[in-house]
Amino acid sequence: MKKIALVTGANKGLGFETAKQLAGHDIKVLIGTRDHTAGNKACDELKEINLDVDFLQVDVSNEESIIKAKEEVEKSFGRLDILVNNAGIMLDLGIALEEVTSDVMKSTFDVNVVGPMLMVKHFLPLLQKSEAGRIVNVSSGLGSLAQSADANYVYYPYKLLVYNSSKAALNSMTLSYAFRLKDTNIKINSADPGFCKTDLNGNIGPKSPEDGAKITVGLATLDDDGPHGGFFDLNGIVPW
Repeated sequence: MKKIALVTGANKGLGFETAKQLAGHDIKVLIGTRDHTAGNKACDELKEINLDVDFLQVDVSNEESIIKAKEEVEKSFGRLDILVNNAGIMLDLGIALEEVTSDVMKSTFDVNVVGPMLMVKHFLPLLQKSEAGRIVNVSSGLGSLAQSADANYVYYPYKLLVYNSSKAALNSMTLSYAFRLKDTNIKINSADPGFCKTDLNGNIGPKSPEDGAKITVGLATLDDDGPHGGFFDLNGIVPW
């Protein structure tokens, strides 16, 4: 039976590459995005290379949209095997800490933290119907408190008040869900794709989205003996 995966923010960048690579594993992938035009365009591009994908409208900052998406997946497939919480925003790049507004903080946390929480909350019943459910929260090395405090860390100077805080919160959420799911067949982990060239950061990252997506895909397709409740990049464990 073919696995069913849902990737949020999958119309471009890391999300698109994650969807593409998962579909290459003979997985049915739902391209989750709030914009119909962008989502269908991404689907058409992947279908042209014979990948099994479909568009699913979902706005992770809107709980009603998430509930509707869950109902659509339940009606069509009855379960979900893989949930990749990839959708994210970075609004404070280049903004001094003292100039950050509450609106920037709230908007970022709505998408980067509250969104993944609501996705897990509402899709968990469908993941529980999978033989081996997998959840991947796409985080960032900037969300590692240990690395952020290490002056030798290559991105130590990148002290984005809002974005870094949101990814640290997402990591903490991964640990909370890992504890909740420790006696189930569902595994959840955080992924650090690295500093990739995407629209998120103005395309200044040195790493390609293709390479960045590899760790997410690896965690989404873990065997039964794979890790649970960890934080990983392609080199292995990332410190919290």
